[in-house]
Order: sequence, then C-alpha cells, then structure tokens
Amino acid sequence: MDLLGFSRQAWDRQAADGGPWSTPVSTEQIEAARQGRWAIRLTPNKDIPSHWYPDFNGLQLLCLAGAGGQQAPILAAAGAQVTVLDNSPGQLDADRTVALRDSLEIDLQCGDMADLSRFGDARFGLIVHPVSNCFVPSLNRVWEECYRVLAPGGRLLTGFLNPAFFLFDEDADRNRGLLEVANRLPYADVDVFDPEEVERRAAAGDAMTFSHSLEAQIGGQLQAGFLLAGMYEDDWSDAATTLNRFMSTSIATLSIKPVAR
Repeated sequence: MDLLGFSRQAWDRQAADGGPWSTPVSTEQIEAARQGRWAIRLTPNKDIPSHWYPDFNGLQLLCLAGAGGQQAPILAAAGAQVTVLDNSPGQLDADRTVALRDSLEIDLQCGDMADLSRFGDARFGLIVHPVSNCFVPSLNRVWEECYRVLAPGGRLLTGFLNPAFFLFDEDADRNRGLLEVANRLPYADVDVFDPEEVERRAAAGDAMTFSHSLEAQIGGQLQAGFLLAGMYEDDWSDAATTLNRFMSTSIATLSIKPVAR
C-alpha cells in the first residue's frame, strides 16, 4: 500500500470538508498575533505554554505536518520565519489562503514528515509538530531527522495521541458510544483491515493510523539525542471519542537538542 499517497488523499478530503484541523484562522487572529497576543495548540484543547517558546527574533521555524491554516500563519504573524512541510496539498492550500489574505511570508512545501533531506543540518531553531505522527508506521526517522535539522539548543514541540486510545474498536466507539477493547498495542490499521475496508476508509477520508508506544514516542526522542524538558496531557471531546469521559487522550512534549560542550 502507498501509505503516503493514501494519507495525502485522506487529508485532502478532510481539508475540502473543512474539518477542525483544516479551518483557517481569521484576519482578527492574525492582527492580534502581530501585536503579540496569540496562542497555538499541538493537541485539541490546551494552548502550548508560553515558556516553551524560544525568542522569535529571527527564528527559523519548521511547522512539521502541521498545515491547515492554523499554526503556521499565527507563528508567521508573531514574527517567526516559517517553513511548513505537509503531505497534503489541500492542507497547504489553507495556509496559502491565509498567507495571501493577510500578507504573510510562509514557505510552503509538500512532503513526507519522515524525510527532511531537503533541509540542511541545524537549519531551524524550533519545530512545531502537532498531532500527526499516528499516520506514519515508524517514528525513528522522524525523531532523527528533527534532531538533525535543529540547531543546538533548538526545540521540538510535539503532540501525539495516548496509545491507550487505540485499544478500542473504532466503529463501536464512533457509532454506538461503546468502549470495546479490540486491539493489541502497538496497533496498526494496515494489519487488521481487509481491502474492502481500506477502500471504505479512503472514500470517507480516513487515513491509516498507527498507535506507537510511549517508548517509541518519548523514548524515541531521547534515543535520537533530545532532552525532555516539558510534558502535559490534554483531553479531546466526548463527540470525538467516548474515552474522553475517562482519561486524557493526547500528550504534548517539549524536547531540546543539547548544546555541545
């Protein structure tokens, strides 16, 4: 299966439908960001703590797999020099729409979050990586490439789903509000869906997902060389998943590339 192409098709569909991660920010939000009043999210409901950010003066920033007309335009309006890398042309179009509407400079590039070979070593001072790595089968290369393209002292801000979210049968949760334990973790859609189900998901705009363990999510960042400097949990909504009634469903981390001594 062409997972990259499948994910691109799914997110182009979601962008066309104007989903919650594909709704561009307003001109009023951009103007507020230009005046220093802004916030963005890695996860559904909590703003990133302000002390997680470095100085934005001259900052080269990569918004990784985070197009959709939301984070990147706000960060550009706040003063960063923003590059966006995303697999979905539809999501990138949302960023382009805001940039043209509000006269923002944003470098928009289409590509795989696990392949940052187009960028030189130590290119960026900050990477903002909202919940999205559940769409790639392995995280090792993602973390290694993030480490490579960050300058010493650079920061990686990442959001991801709690692996426990993937324990439960998706249809029972979505259609009947039931939490039925069905999957062994780490979970991958491609291991359990037959070709007909794959086609149904494609038609519905649903990408293939991969749960990843906490060892792969957090331990993988540490193995790549990062130092963990911050972490928080976030909820979602009861409409998105019944599990939200019982536990937080996402996690965000702040990791720093050490300065060599």
